Amino acid sequence: MPATNGMIRVTAIDAVMAGEIAAAFCAVRPPGHHATATRGMGFCVFNHVAVAARYLQARHGLGRIAIIDWDVHHGNGTEEIFIGNPNVLYVSLHEQNIYPHTGTASQRGRGPGLGMNLNIPLPGNSDGAVALAAWDAQVAPAIQAFEPEFLLISAGFDARIGDPIGGLRWSDETFAEMTRRCVEYAERWSQGRLVSVLEGGYHPQGLAAAAVAHVLALGQ
Repeated sequence: MPATNGMIRVTAIDAVMAGEIAAAFCAVRPPGHHATATRGMGFCVFNHVAVAARYLQARHGLGRIAIIDWDVHHGNGTEEIFIGNPNVLYVSLHEQNIYPHTGTASQRGRGPGLGMNLNIPLPGNSDGAVALAAWDAQVAPAIQAFEPEFLLISAGFDARIGDPIGGLRWSDETFAEMTRRCVEYAERWSQGRLVSVLEGGYHPQGLAAAAVAHVLALGQ
């Protein structure tokens, strides 16, 4: 479901909820996960996944929404919006010690949302094997405990090897494997309902290859 404006995030949500499609990838620009409720930052103007999560709860009456963010940068805006919300699980795998210099593992949420924020900072120059090992140890148990009713992905591809902004070395297969795991979670707990939204990616050829691997895995 490619589009150039943020309205596609709501169209995709409605189509999945109506059973017209099982899952969707929204190729939106600009990206969104750095945007807070009150300001844009880091190339981001509106936080697409945050709007989608709120819309799922307000319009479709869902309770538990999981957001998995694998952009190379921490989604500080998404974290800030849901930091105290017990009904939204936010998971971020990102490179440590880079912009926006947030996303420490010690930030687990606040108040009623304590435990609903999972940051997994990864060492620079690490590859997909490191990310998938962290996924096995932390992401999978968190999703299993939460049992989401809908799964949203902040699909950044700037962790791919060769990206000029990111410092991780993930392959296209890393993104495909993460996608397959998300599809499995959606099928197990969310009636297969999943919407993925494009975040970062600054090497055109690399972005295209990783996005294709992601979309193909969504359809498997």
